Amino acid sequence: MPQRIRAVAILSLGWLGALSAPLVGQAPPTAAEAAPAPAPPPTFKLSGYAEASYVYSTEAAPPNTIVGRLYDRYSDAFTLNALKLAVDRPYNAKKVDAGVHADVLIGENAAVLQSVGSGNPSVGPAGNTFNIGADGDVIQLYVTLNLPTKSGSGVQFKAGKFVTMMGVEVIEDVVNPNWSEGNQFIYVENFTATGVEVDLKPSSTVDAEFRIDNGWDRIVVTNGHKDFMARLGLAPSANTALGVVGYVGAQEPNSSAARYGVNVVLNQKMGSKTSVWLQGDWGKETANAALPDPTQDATWWALGGWLATDLSPKANLAVRADYMDDAEGARTSGAFGTPAGTAHKLWSLTGTLNVKTFPNVLLRPEVRYDHSNFTVFNGKSGQASVALSVATERARCAVAAVDNRALRTAHRFQYNPRYRSSSHSLTRPIYSCHSRCFASMKRS
Repeated sequence: MPQRIRAVAILSLGWLGALSAPLVGQAPPTAAEAAPAPAPPPTFKLSGYAEASYVYSTEAAPPNTIVGRLYDRYSDAFTLNALKLAVDRPYNAKKVDAGVHADVLIGENAAVLQSVGSGNPSVGPAGNTFNIGADGDVIQLYVTLNLPTKSGSGVQFKAGKFVTMMGVEVIEDVVNPNWSEGNQFIYVENFTATGVEVDLKPSSTVDAEFRIDNGWDRIVVTNGHKDFMARLGLAPSANTALGVVGYVGAQEPNSSAARYGVNVVLNQKMGSKTSVWLQGDWGKETANAALPDPTQDATWWALGGWLATDLSPKANLAVRADYMDDAEGARTSGAFGTPAGTAHKLWSLTGTLNVKTFPNVLLRPEVRYDHSNFTVFNGKSGQASVALSVATERARCAVAAVDNRALRTAHRFQYNPRYRSSSHSLTRPIYSCHSRCFASMKRS
């Protein structure tokens, strides 16, 4: 027995020695091979901006309400419009990866963007946490899962709260051609939606987005119905882009009445200094108790045009004209001071100067005229207004995910919003001087 135990011990030592010895002709492992350097940790990007303004209207309703306006709704008043903070952990489109994005908005702008069921009793049912007080809101909060594709652009699966796919103008007014939001942004588009989305880019000239959500500007859904929205982007040339959005779904609480429509945006760059955008909208909602006339269907349509051109390397002029026909009053009835239950036709003309004279500051004087087929502007059918907006650009810094104290060197101030876009949207507005005034308008 001792001899057998001794033989087993010798064989065991020999087997262990064979495992620990390098193969014949193989060099011993280097220190790097023995302990490979860890991959760089993922980083979170922190960004934001701040904005304040002053507006004066010739026909403000007492005490100082500007009828039919969104962010610029107070006349003869200084307003702290927005402090916007964004946190983004970008994904790598070339591999299986995940990312997360959040936008928090504080200020007067946020008060009119809060969704139904966001916890604000004046907006909808309480009990949710997407707002942060009367003047604060989590505009976006979503997770992205990326699957790589041969093209390198990947397919993205998203879940959370997003901004709309529609329109030229976006929630962050500092990157719109004009400072004030137009009638199409205010009345015929949703602001946000909560649900799931799939984004893909089959070629360099085509991108698509598909979304199922709880409905327009709604955190929770009370009727069990869902809304569907899809967008197709085409870029036939470097100077031309087209975006088409279609939507359908039941939007009213405790009703199966459908709302459906289409939104089309065309962008044409004319040389290196001028860009033109055209937007058309058509929508319909079937008869239901929430409409001004619950016995009949409601339809609406709108057209808008923008032109932005560089006057100098630090100044850009943008003009906008829009028209809306709300045949049954479904989109404008009682909204932002407009009369209730009436067929409403309204149009506006706006001119904005975007000036970047001071470093990291955007000055935007603006003149606007609104007209209605009713005497809604303090007893008159038209009103004129002047405004001045001042916005500070934000610094971007990267924060290591493993140690949030490890702030990297802040990059040069630049603006790169994610509003109303997918990771590879082809038809988002890209302004010439204005993009340089507030850096890149490229959507990421």
